[in-house]
Amino acid sequence: MEKLIYNRITAFLDKHNILYKFQFGFRRCHSTSLALIEMLDNVYNNLDIGNVTVGVYLDLQKAFDTVDHGILLRKLHNYGIREIVLNWISDYLTNRQQFVTIGDNASDFDSVT
Repeated sequence: MEKLIYNRITAFLDKHNILYKFQFGFRRCHSTSLALIEMLDNVYNNLDIGNVTVGVYLDLQKAFDTVDHGILLRKLHNYGIREIVLNWISDYLTNRQQFVTIGDNASDFDSVT
């Protein structure tokens, strides 16, 4: 079910040109290699015209885990994802719990917020 919803949402976002053109992560035909090429092209173009170029690169570990579910749902609604699909995603994100097992050991359940 998750894969189906993912495919439908990405098709919707692509069809309506909703995503920023430089959003490279988690998109078909957009890779980290393309992001690097785009960045290098931008740097070289600026160096060619005499501009100083500075880069700051951040890698947000577990960035998806930091997404506020309320903000995500509002953004999906604003992008046109509504009713049944939005309710399904909201239900999917609500009252979720997780635990970890390593060998015969298991952690306690913890809420996913």
